[in-house]
Amino acid sequence: MAEFERFHFQSLEDFKKKIEELGVDIPVTEDVSSLGKKVPILKKTVPNSLAVLPMEGCDANPDGSPSALTIRRYRRFAEGGAGLLWFEACAVTVEGRANPHQLFLNDQNMASFRELTALCREAAEKRNGYRPVTILQLTHSGRYARPFDNGAPMIPQHDPYLDPRVGITEDYPMVTDEYLDELQEKYVKAALLAKEAGFDGVDIKACHRYLVSELLASHTRKGKYGGSFENRSRFVLEVIRKVKKAVGDDFIVASRFNVYDAHPYPYGFGVSKESEWIPDLEEPLKLVKEMVKAGVSLLSNSAGNPYYRFPQVTRPFDQPILNGEMPQEHPLESVARLMQFTREIQEAAGDVAVIGNGYSWMREYIPYVGAANLQRGGCTMIGLGRQSFAYPDASRDILETGRMDAKKCCIACSKCTQIMRDHGMTGCVVRDSECYLPLYKEARASAGK
Repeated sequence: MAEFERFHFQSLEDFKKKIEELGVDIPVTEDVSSLGKKVPILKKTVPNSLAVLPMEGCDANPDGSPSALTIRRYRRFAEGGAGLLWFEACAVTVEGRANPHQLFLNDQNMASFRELTALCREAAEKRNGYRPVTILQLTHSGRYARPFDNGAPMIPQHDPYLDPRVGITEDYPMVTDEYLDELQEKYVKAALLAKEAGFDGVDIKACHRYLVSELLASHTRKGKYGGSFENRSRFVLEVIRKVKKAVGDDFIVASRFNVYDAHPYPYGFGVSKESEWIPDLEEPLKLVKEMVKAGVSLLSNSAGNPYYRFPQVTRPFDQPILNGEMPQEHPLESVARLMQFTREIQEAAGDVAVIGNGYSWMREYIPYVGAANLQRGGCTMIGLGRQSFAYPDASRDILETGRMDAKKCCIACSKCTQIMRDHGMTGCVVRDSECYLPLYKEARASAGK
């Protein structure tokens, strides 16, 4: 691991020199035309190779419907030119909400989601001349469930590293097999509602140590959802099959999943028994092949647990959240790790589209790295998460000018994450300060009390 450095590059040449100095596998090209390539997924055609990745705003109405702030955010994303909009985590059941303002699609509010998808299509077509493909992420927050003002963890296994952080004792109950059986039907119901609401597909979320992600790592759990790989992957694969059967062949079933938890065995997925710092991709690559067989036609890989140690594994940054640890590696090493995962996932997935992640830290050099990864076959599309909060017009600028404006870029300051930790409504405090600086201050004041 190289010494940590904040972003400081003054030119593309400086950036390339650092990559060479570190010896990391991050390709660079100045020909960014591949980012405008259309991508077929089932019967849909994504109008370019750029995507907005799911980033929670924590700003839904109490009933789970999109608020004015939610609508504002997605209008900006839609007008920003990305070919695919991957809508943020939407709970499939009340007790699975990560916070009281997480999206929650249900029979009573479905019409409001239909209005949101229609608005996004119209705004994008008016501004850019094309409609983006839309995916809704379906989730259950598991041990990070907080549907009301206090946490209400729902755990698939006991974990001596994570349990104490949320006050879970040895006798705290785990979710039962019966609960998980019934939960599968909630995913099917939510997928059908999403289709009715105008989305082009749904994501069975299995990343960042929420419930489905932690099930993949439940080596110590007894019963049909724990222990062997077959059991630990049973829930996500059965949900994918059931959703696919219910929604039909023209509706996309996707999964954004953790390749590597960076969490000690036997409590982590994709990790070596020797060290949580050593990835072991045998099971994740096997899972990819099984998900494709089950009907997945779009994948996006992630890694790590943003609520625990090593948040740079998920999102390389310049500044951690308040009182957070500084990484013991260079951010470009963190970026390279995520890109290597994507390359291996793409190889295992074959013709299925895979969206790369981990780009935001590179700021204005994103197009050059993203295009190079596409050209070498390392992924099918490039996804932007935090960068979309800060710079919703990034895709349009890339497609129209071949570059990004450094003055509009995310600076990886972690303030958007800090608002989430403070249980506030989140966005870019720096580039969208008129809207989010007051919300940041409000959340900080509330947390201080």
